[in-house]
Amino acid sequence: MSWFERTITLKPRKRGFHLITDELVAQLPELKNIDLGLAHFFIQHTSASLTINENADPTVRQDLESHFNQFVPEGATYYRHDYEGDDDMPAHIKASILGASISAPIKKGKLQLGTWQGITLGEHRDCATSRKVVATLQGQLKQ
Repeated sequence: MSWFERTITLKPRKRGFHLITDELVAQLPELKNIDLGLAHFFIQHTSASLTINENADPTVRQDLESHFNQFVPEGATYYRHDYEGDDDMPAHIKASILGASISAPIKKGKLQLGTWQGITLGEHRDCATSRKVVATLQGQLKQ
């Protein structure tokens, strides 16, 4: 059993939901050496999230953004944490709902995501900077 960990810096993105599977995999050349294992991805921020969702139709990501903006509106009068703007507290709520981490199995050097699945970054701030994701790989190395 072998372990590997790397912190990956994602490029800054506008608010919304963004496929990041290829960006993560490109920065994990060690992945191809794992025969059977598990990949864990943890975002080190409280106003962004990770989820696994549709990877083909971009309207799914647009609809996710629209839904979460209705579900968690900006400018609610009961928000007290608004030091960084109207999107501040809603970003924290969205990140809590969606979560900070995901896991995916590894087989023969590849993530075992379904045909229509991809790893998605939920960027919940209007003016976000780069985001950091800690990737931990665990598994049996190829012989």
